[in-house]
Amino acid sequence: MSHQAFDRKQRLASEIRTVLAETLLHKVNDPRLEGVVISTVRLNRDKTLAKIYFSVVGDEERERQAADGFDAASPFLRRELGRRMRMRALPVLEFSRDDSFAYGDKLERLFDQLHSDGVIPPVKDPEEER
Repeated sequence: MSHQAFDRKQRLASEIRTVLAETLLHKVNDPRLEGVVISTVRLNRDKTLAKIYFSVVGDEERERQAADGFDAASPFLRRELGRRMRMRALPVLEFSRDDSFAYGDKLERLFDQLHSDGVIPPVKDPEEER
């Protein structure tokens, strides 16, 4: 894939993210989608599928509610995307929970435990050395 094509795909994904986030904030009234954040949008090679990753604070039930909300709102979100963006063909929207925040938190807790157990030395804060 050429550099130019990659940049276009990246810009398009970013624009889709912005439009969806604004639409969620201002036009979607589904309480299941309150507080949900669109973290990343990834387009497949031919731009026919947009995988939208979202984060939500809460337990598994809250995540399920958000996923159900996206299932219900998906046709509306796709129409809004088509209305606000000029694209030859609108991608199919596929929503998935973004696990990267939970994974990062899990790693942070693991490192804290290893530090407190003395397995690895604590990392010094560069700001404290000044």
